Amino acid sequence: MPRWFQQLVLSRVWLSFIVLGLAFFVFGAGSLNLFYLLRANTNLVFEHGWMALMDGAAQQLGELLVTGYLSMAAYVVFKACEYRLAHWLADPTDSDDAMPDED
Repeated sequence: MPRWFQQLVLSRVWLSFIVLGLAFFVFGAGSLNLFYLLRANTNLVFEHGWMALMDGAAQQLGELLVTGYLSMAAYVVFKACEYRLAHWLADPTDSDDAMPDED
């Protein structure tokens, strides 16, 4: 993870929880029906070929791929925040709210 994300988000439990929730909703919204739309788009292209690509299927395919990658990035953020919160809850010796410095 980038250092700024660790220092800004993961060092604060309350902010990790908020970012975890936001990442969960972004991942859910981005991945909802993504596979159905990709399948429909590829079926359209296979069925109608170049005409479908010229009518916007190529642009839609690009947008679906970008949505997929954004959903994947949201999932990675979700898992990082989940890891931080799970270790905070499970470790009774962690009395402070900051992560250890890795220098």
